[in-house]
Amino acid sequence: MTDDLAADAAHPASSSPRPRRGVLLSLFAGLAVFAYVFDQLTKLWVTSTMVEGERIPVLPPLLHWYYIRNSGAAFSIGENVTWVFSIIMVVVAVAILFQLRKLGSVWWALALGLLFGGALGNLTDRLFREPSFGMGHVVDFIQLPNFAIFNIADSAVVSSVVIICLLTLRGIALDGSRHSVAKREGGDDV
Repeated sequence: MTDDLAADAAHPASSSPRPRRGVLLSLFAGLAVFAYVFDQLTKLWVTSTMVEGERIPVLPPLLHWYYIRNSGAAFSIGENVTWVFSIIMVVVAVAILFQLRKLGSVWWALALGLLFGGALGNLTDRLFREPSFGMGHVVDFIQLPNFAIFNIADSAVVSSVVIICLLTLRGIALDGSRHSVAKREGGDDV
């Protein structure tokens, strides 16, 4: 047993020191606030300077501002069950907050901050925009060719999912520990 402890001390799990919890929580909160505020400010700008259905070329033919209100999810899926998306966003936000106690990685703090800010950005629309509380339509305005029209909150969510996928593929756990492929193939829990 002492040999195992000596081996662990000689070869630590990670060569870099783990960031302090306060730094990680500050990074999470800062990115969540940034994503949320940026999303809400751009939606305020769109709703106050454009009329619904208006399309403005920005970098034609690649990028246009195209103001729509979306009652569904991506690609207008589920337009008749808007309230379900409100519930899902609340569940996601609460789940993220519960996971923060395990947070031990800068990259996970970044991913969860973007996810939380994006979820809250679209949840704000669902709760407080027309037609009614919990069934509001999300303001979308970024249009790329042959793709769904989206907003900053959507961009934050998609960016966070990409980061989470990369972290998972690299075997980096929420607490910052690294799990090797050999361990996972051997049947150990990840």
